[in-house]
Amino acid sequence: MASLMDRARLFAALEAARQPQHGGGHPFSRAWAAGELSRAQLGEWAIQHFYYIDPIPQQFAALYARLPDLDARQHLLENLLGEEMPHAPGKRHPDLLRKFARACGVSDERILGAEGAGAVLPTTRAMRAWIWELAGIRPLAEACSGIMVALEGQLPTLYPKYVEAMRRMGYTDDELEFFHVHIEGDTEHAHVGLELTDRYATTPELQQRAVATVRASASMRYAMLDGIRAHLEVKSAA
Repeated sequence: MASLMDRARLFAALEAARQPQHGGGHPFSRAWAAGELSRAQLGEWAIQHFYYIDPIPQQFAALYARLPDLDARQHLLENLLGEEMPHAPGKRHPDLLRKFARACGVSDERILGAEGAGAVLPTTRAMRAWIWELAGIRPLAEACSGIMVALEGQLPTLYPKYVEAMRRMGYTDDELEFFHVHIEGDTEHAHVGLELTDRYATTPELQQRAVATVRASASMRYAMLDGIRAHLEVKSAA
């Protein structure tokens, strides 16, 4: 019978669970970091990523409403306000991603109309639906581990390599603002995610489920990159 892990063992298990399918190991990510992707290809990524992240403020709000602890709600509220940026119009994270997309040659009309045009890939739809499931349905330990540890926890190590490659391609730091804000903010978000997972995973079963959910989230994001890579291969062959 499994025993309750102490905090250090739980944190190590959670962080290890995202490694086998960490987005940085995906061929698409490796090609991006090596500067092997064109602006047009990065624009295709931006279309898919926008569909995935556009409802994140509402998803965070759904999770916020479920949290029983004031300090946990305050942490998540800070995260949510960082997404929505009510004090800085035009700086919402989806808006920053659209700015990057424009630098890739993708118009606002195309990125906003992707769903109506049938351009959203099934793996991207699955990723967005998975976050709704975590935020609104799954136990709190799984919600915190699956979103904050598994996904936000990847970005501080993933995005710097992207930024270096894109600077060499001629992108400006203003055009790359979407990536900079995640590099700066998501290290703290991942740490908060570990703390909250530990708080809400109060049984060995909940701890194991939280670890399994990190694996599932990493796998979902890896599959989303699979979908984008396959889409680009079809476009290049057409």
